[in-house]
Amino acid sequence: MMGRQAAPERLFYDFRLDDHIPADHLLRRIDRFLDLKDVREELRPFYSQIGRPSVDPELMIRMLIVGYCFAIRSERRLCEEVHLNLAYRWFCGLGLDGRVPDHSTFSRNRHGRFRQSDALRRVFETVVRRCMAEGLVGGEDFAVDASLIQADANKQRSVPGQEWDPAAIPADARRAVQEYLATLDDAAFGAASPVKPKFVSPSDPAAQWTGALRGPAFFAYATNYLIDTDHAVIVDVEASRAIRQAEVGAARTMIDRAMDRFGLYPARLAGDTAYGAAEMLGWLVEDQGIEPHIPVIDKSERDDGTFSRNDFTYDHGRDVYVCPAGKALSTTGHVSADGTLRYFANTYACGPCSLKQRCCPKTPQRKVTRSVHEGARDMAREIAKTEAYATARRNRKKVEMLFAHLKRILRLGRLRLRGPGGAHDEFLLAATAQNLRKLAKLRPPPAMSTMPA
Repeated sequence: MMGRQAAPERLFYDFRLDDHIPADHLLRRIDRFLDLKDVREELRPFYSQIGRPSVDPELMIRMLIVGYCFAIRSERRLCEEVHLNLAYRWFCGLGLDGRVPDHSTFSRNRHGRFRQSDALRRVFETVVRRCMAEGLVGGEDFAVDASLIQADANKQRSVPGQEWDPAAIPADARRAVQEYLATLDDAAFGAASPVKPKFVSPSDPAAQWTGALRGPAFFAYATNYLIDTDHAVIVDVEASRAIRQAEVGAARTMIDRAMDRFGLYPARLAGDTAYGAAEMLGWLVEDQGIEPHIPVIDKSERDDGTFSRNDFTYDHGRDVYVCPAGKALSTTGHVSADGTLRYFANTYACGPCSLKQRCCPKTPQRKVTRSVHEGARDMAREIAKTEAYATARRNRKKVEMLFAHLKRILRLGRLRLRGPGGAHDEFLLAATAQNLRKLAKLRPPPAMSTMPA
């Protein structure tokens, strides 16, 4: 006979929330690695000693981690999901009857205490240290890359870059605009390049107008990852403008910070051609002692049939270039503004030379430039011939896989928050979620690790 479901008429229930969360649930596996006691202590000075108790900051951080782990992009919807979902309630320590805070609480704390104390970075660094304690960070081989994330800015409401004047911004401008003004001298934003963008969004001026993806142009920020390639753990993350100069500056910031915060001194760094400029290679080799497994940016090759710089041999002992005819090109030692030395041939030697038409047919003498960081460039070229370089190039793809996971699984293809601060918050929370998911996958609970496949 057909059955009918009826609610049992009981006045009291013996209900233990922990019994209803599966042992293999992602949040149960993540909870083992998340300890926010230190973050709570660092936030304490930002709260008043009197008045009503505030919403627990650990509760808000745990709710945000739930949102980024399960691609719940809206804080309003996040509050609804935490209210309904038993696993979310358990992870946030709410029990069955705990009150979920209003969604507006997140906005007030994000723009206030969380940013003043840099709490979200502290959470991220706490998780990185746990990854290190679990043996997931080797500390020898690092990789760096950047990916574009669409900003919450509309092309239809933008203004041409030549018409944009930061000096005309009123004092009561919106928060995202004020953050833009505060970062005009930041190497990752305003100071990255003096070139004005083609368009500027008045609602989020720090967002970069870019067509780098070879499709329709859009406003974007760049999320920069520095990873340890052993297990693809994100060691640092930084928000920047979506241009190469800003991404290179962000890479240097992340390497310095990893050394300062975690004591990690990488032996090798893999990256794509964007990081192959002479200044960056010189910084890696000469200042940091890091092997650059990076393609060198070299624009000396000529396509008009005349000799390129590679056809000239550099003599380290005499500090001269020797041309294909055996003549020496010397330098005065003056370093130009672009960081290069110029080597000139003797005019009287070039004039009667039989190779002049293949060397300098339109000038009386041949000139060759050499970067002050040419030694680092030569080192990168030699490394590129090794098997270790090929391995580093394969491992660098782990960064791209993290970006694919960020956009496809965590659904961070477009930012919800505006301004450099908003991008900073979203990128940190997403990277924290990725590292926690990595811990849950590679370090399962003992009971799960013994279960049959």
